[in-house]
Amino acid sequence: MKAIKIEIPSLPENIRMIESFIDNAKEEFQLEDDIYGNIMIAVTEAVNNAIVHGNGNDTNKNVALTLQILDHRIKFTVQDQGNGFDYSTLPDPTSPENLTKPGGRGIFLMKNLCDQVSFKDNGKVVELDFYMS
Repeated sequence: MKAIKIEIPSLPENIRMIESFIDNAKEEFQLEDDIYGNIMIAVTEAVNNAIVHGNGNDTNKNVALTLQILDHRIKFTVQDQGNGFDYSTLPDPTSPENLTKPGGRGIFLMKNLCDQVSFKDNGKVVELDFYMS
């Protein structure tokens, strides 16, 4: 199993570093364009959520991103240093009363772009799995 880890301070502009990390992974593991696009959107969304919601934009707190290659899948683990959240009670962003609300679509997007999404440690850790052909 191969694992690569990056840790960034909770600054929105650090998403650029995450994008470069994913670009490097695309090259190193020869990811196809369709899976690469899904990874880019889902992982940057997860990291952004960790920065904004998990760590509350506290620059003294970091977000860790780990990439693992396992059999026929690639797993990204995003961990923040916040208090976690109850991921089972999130409102449905596709219901009519939520369609015009800003935000609330990140986890919905992740679930639709990843093959599997898991929350651990009271929501402080999210695992995003993508199957590779």
